[in-house]
Parts: sequence; structure tokens; C-alpha cells
Amino acid sequence: MTIFSTFLGSVLILVVVFTIFFKLIRIVPEQQTWVVEQLGKFNRAMGPGLHLVIPVLQKVAYKQIMKEEVIDVPPQLCITKDNVQVSVDGILYLQVVDPEKASYGIDNYRFATAQLAQTTMRSEIGKIELDNSFSERDRINDAIVRSVDEASDPWGIKVTRYEIKDITPSDTVMIALEQQVRAEREKRAEILSSEGVREARINSSKGDRQQSINLSQGERQRRINEAEGRARATEIIASATAAGISAVAEAISLPKGRVAVANRIGQQFITGLGQILRECDTAVLPADLAQLRGIVDSLRSPGGKA
Repeated sequence: MTIFSTFLGSVLILVVVFTIFFKLIRIVPEQQTWVVEQLGKFNRAMGPGLHLVIPVLQKVAYKQIMKEEVIDVPPQLCITKDNVQVSVDGILYLQVVDPEKASYGIDNYRFATAQLAQTTMRSEIGKIELDNSFSERDRINDAIVRSVDEASDPWGIKVTRYEIKDITPSDTVMIALEQQVRAEREKRAEILSSEGVREARINSSKGDRQQSINLSQGERQRRINEAEGRARATEIIASATAAGISAVAEAISLPKGRVAVANRIGQQFITGLGQILRECDTAVLPADLAQLRGIVDSLRSPGGKA
């Protein structure tokens, strides 16, 4: 009985020693920081590795993860500047940089930063119109990061970035947007059709104009050619007439040339006078020309010579 009691007491002592030993030794994993309190007061922050914690006097109060965390910000309803209701959700990236502040600065920094991101997002969405909500996503993200990071600095939190996942308008707004897009497509189609008709008319008018120009140039060239032809013909006739006159003048200057000219003139005179007398029934002539009647009569007779 005495031996059993001694053995049992030894076992109890070993259990107590091992319990105290394991309570005394703490191994902190990588990318974690444990906050130790001594008698309810902050004592130190333990980084990765092996540490000793005095049981009863000290305890590990908080275990902070130093890696970057991803928080899903749930969808919320926002009102844009043009009074359109949209549902917006996002993802928040943050990291604990001061374990002591993260432990004692706020009760739940994850919930607090998510709520602050939602509030800031509603404020930023209210500054823009629906048509610009997608193009302004980068600016909204930057504004949310600046605002949340500044507010969470006393909590020992560093907000690295924020990303908007979806911006979803209500069903009525979606129907209106679809109708607007359809109207825009129809408008562009009509504009393209009218521009095609306008281009066709312009091309047709340009073709008609070019055709008229070609026809007028052709007519002009034809008239120029005809005028040049007439001028050339006149020039040739004038040259021939001048040559004839020159020949007649030379002939007149020859001996008996004047006699030949007088005879020719007389012949033409008689021929003309005979033509006049043949066409009229009664003729009144001077006395010295009355004798020409016989000559004309002889010309009118069948046996006469013209």
C-alpha cells in the first residue's frame, strides 16, 4: 500500500510537471503574432518561434494573423447621382501591422473595416451617375482605400486595396437600359443608312457634274474645231481670191488687158440685162439702150446664141 501510494504520488507529480512544462512553452507559427497579458495587462507580443509563458501569471490573450487577409464585402443598395438604385459588392484586402493596436484598439477590426468600406462606397457611388459608374471604378476603389486606411490606422490595420466586383442595377433599370441600348442601335443604324444615301447622292451628283463638264468640254472643243475649220476655209478662200485678184490685175496690166476687161464687163451686162428682159413683159429703156432689145430678142429666139 505504501509502495502504491508512492508510485501514484510520483505519477501525479510527473503529470503536474509535464502540464506546467507544456503550459510554459509556446511555439508561435510563422506569419502570426501572439499577444501576452500578465495579470490582465499587456505584457508583450510574441513573434514566430519558441517562447516561455509563465502559467497563471501570464496568458496568451490574442492570436493575430500577420498575413494579408481578404474580406468579402456583402452587396448593398446604393443611390447614384441621377437617383438610380444599384447593388454594389466588393472585396477588401487588409493586413495587421500592429498586433497590440489590432487587439486593444477595436473589438472586431474585420467587421469594422467592412462596414466602413460599405459606408464609403455608398458615399462615392452617390457622387457619380449610372453611366459613369463602370468607368469610374478605379477612382472609387482608390477613394475607398484612402478613406478606410486612414480610419483604420488607430486599429493597427493597413488597407492595401479594394476592388468592386459587381454593380447591378435593379430590374426596372435594366429594362430601361436595354431599351436605351436598343434605341441607340436603331439610331446608329438610321444614321448609317442616311449617311449611305447621302454618300450615294453625293457620288451621283459628282458623276453628273463630271459628265456635264466632259460634255461641255467636248462641245467647246467641237466648236473650237469648227471655228478653226471655218477660219482655215476663209483663209484659204481669201488667199485664193487674193491670188485671183492678183492674176486679174496682172492680166489687166498686160497689152489689150483693159479691152478684154471691158468686153467681159459688157458681156456680163448684156447677159444680165437679157435675163431681166426675159422675166418681164414690158421694159422701159433709154433710147441708146433700145437697140439692145433686138439683141435680147435675138438671144430669146431659138436660133440665137446666149
